[in-house]
Amino acid sequence: MKISPVFPIAAILAILAISGCANTIRGMGADTANTVNATQSAGHRVARSTN
Repeated sequence: MKISPVFPIAAILAILAISGCANTIRGMGADTANTVNATQSAGHRVARSTN
């Protein structure tokens, strides 16, 4: 069986696409963590201001 010349190009493009998704998911996780931290911080400031 002979490999098509298109296969290596398609494989490289697939690897690049998958690595791009991994970076996006990692970034989304970091953004979510930052949002949680900011929300908690704001909650603590509100709690301190009411005392």
